Amino acid sequence: MAHARISMYLPPDINPTQAAIAYGCRALPKLNEELQSEDLLTRQKALMALCDLMHDPEHVYVAIDTGCLESLKVLLKDNNDMVRIKTTEVLYIMATHNVGREGFLEHDVILALSSLLNDPQSACRKNLHLAFKHVALLPSGAQGIVNSGLIPSLVWKLQREEEEIQGLLLDTLAACLTEDATEALGSHVVPFLKQKLLSTNDDIRSKAARTLIAVSIPLEGKNQVWQHDVIPILVHLLKDRVEEVQANAAGALMYATVTTQGKYAALDTEAIHPLLSLLGSSLSKARLNATKALTMLAEAPEGRKFLQSRVPVFRVLEDDTSEAVRRAAQIAVKVIEWKP
Repeated sequence: MAHARISMYLPPDINPTQAAIAYGCRALPKLNEELQSEDLLTRQKALMALCDLMHDPEHVYVAIDTGCLESLKVLLKDNNDMVRIKTTEVLYIMATHNVGREGFLEHDVILALSSLLNDPQSACRKNLHLAFKHVALLPSGAQGIVNSGLIPSLVWKLQREEEEIQGLLLDTLAACLTEDATEALGSHVVPFLKQKLLSTNDDIRSKAARTLIAVSIPLEGKNQVWQHDVIPILVHLLKDRVEEVQANAAGALMYATVTTQGKYAALDTEAIHPLLSLLGSSLSKARLNATKALTMLAEAPEGRKFLQSRVPVFRVLEDDTSEAVRRAAQIAVKVIEWKP
């Protein structure tokens, strides 16, 4: 005869580390209440549940509407390491959605997150910078980070963070400095980026060059790139083994060579030959940036004289698959063939 026996184990679909989620529209209000609980385990379980739910933008919308962001801002100051780590993870996941990024701006989450820039837990800091990276994808988000006065701190952290986090910092800075590079230029960003261009990490070199593109848009940025002797390094990176690095280096040169000093610094380091080589790159971005940089150099008499024999190469690019490259090639030919 069979006997009833109660198992000592939990059912296989039960996660003991995650809060039980209430049914329907009550789910997120209940989790928000649990985030405010004085019981540590309750807070941790609620955060675990939120990490799963926030992958759905509809849940993010409801979470913001029910006040979860305010509760999460409080938990950023929690004494428990795991609570802070999971809180930043929830916020990072929310920031991957447009509705979450907009919520960050409306509820001043950027400044609240910045209080953890020096947190002893690297997982906390990584989640924080992942959140900033996604917020900066929105022009208003990038401007929000700039307006929060965080750029000097982010530039400073570039020298001191772990390599993985440095990559996230460069992503954020590239987006923010496109909006406004003033504070960064006053915080020695160019010397710091110059050092990152020499990194053995391919991703860091590529992102540093991309950030220099944003830095070089304003005149002060162009001047600092020339003053700090960054141009010879950019010319060297045109021959890098990684195509993305080559393309971004050409983009930075495109802006840096707008000024007369920049033009002659590039000509003195023989930038024309590697730029001409990039016209045959498989990356349309590399072909475009190289074409525009060569157009800048052609504005100098020495550059124009050298490039006159290379006009057929630009003629080929007038039939490029990219419309932007075709237009840039046409302008390049006009500049090279111009006669005073």
